[in-house]
Amino acid sequence: MPNTQYRRGSGYAADMAVYARTMAEDNSAQMSRLKRNLVRALREDVTARQRQVLLLYYGEQLNMRQIGERLGIDKSTVSRTIKRGERRLQRCLRYGAGALLNPGDS
Repeated sequence: MPNTQYRRGSGYAADMAVYARTMAEDNSAQMSRLKRNLVRALREDVTARQRQVLLLYYGEQLNMRQIGERLGIDKSTVSRTIKRGERRLQRCLRYGAGALLNPGDS
């Protein structure tokens, strides 16, 4: 079995930073379009409750207990609502990609 050395340290971190910047430049237009479409999907394809919980969870960085307390619902309900909203967004972005990713749409 060969003795494999993994690269570590500042040299590796610098190489990874250059790689990440290079890759980010290649897909900035696609990422921008994806963000616009995600906002659109949040507005049009999830329920009002799912949108509210997702925005509290991801936007305001609240945990499930804090969201439950704020909305007066159980923590497990918050968890289920987040998962259902995420699945809905995934389906929308996956199956509706042809229409949503059309550069002419805004």
